[in-house]
Amino acid sequence: MAQEKPFEAVYLINKPLEWTSFDVVKKVRNALRIKKVGHAGTLDPLATGLLIVCAGKQTKRIDTYQGQEKEYIGTFVLGKTTESFDLEKEVIEVADPSHLSLEDVENAVSSLTGNILQIPPMHSAIKVGGKRVYESARKGIAVIMEPRPVEVSIFKITRFELPEIDFKIVCSKGTYIRSLARDLGESLNVGAYMSALTRTRIGEFKLEDAEEVLELVEKIKTDRNEDI
Repeated sequence: MAQEKPFEAVYLINKPLEWTSFDVVKKVRNALRIKKVGHAGTLDPLATGLLIVCAGKQTKRIDTYQGQEKEYIGTFVLGKTTESFDLEKEVIEVADPSHLSLEDVENAVSSLTGNILQIPPMHSAIKVGGKRVYESARKGIAVIMEPRPVEVSIFKITRFELPEIDFKIVCSKGTYIRSLARDLGESLNVGAYMSALTRTRIGEFKLEDAEEVLELVEKIKTDRNEDI
């Protein structure tokens, strides 16, 4: 067995689709064989992109990384919605969006840009009364969610092909892109949900510098002189 040695590092990882953020942490933790491993900002299972994973003493930086500005790209679908505002739940028809113009959508987007109050989705990991709200949602228990201040510094439409629109969003900690989909759909009176999301940046850390999680795990094991 390889001799135990400390691994103090910050890993930039491209989280795979359908993996939870904890799935990634668990893989890295098992490869490193140390307990002190955590991530700096959850990505939902149906989202991909940059996840910062800290090990050892670097976990002290997690709060700093979590507080940094984040950048996302993705796709919203207009005219339909879901209970979770993404593809985790069944898609529900709301209204035909074909009458909407790019100007209509951009005007609605402008109202969701800047310092705004946002209600997090029920299917999220936020705690209310000591319980994760998604756990209450799965049991059909209603939870009152209070609006939270967030900053959306950039909300740009990059493709307009109804019913789909692509976007680029730069925002503060605590911003839920799924909630922006909900609010945009409500503003346009047609409903909306998020069909794809990728986090491309956290502060100065960029997705283009991230590693694939399984490749990183193999590299860690190699550094430990273990068989892959």
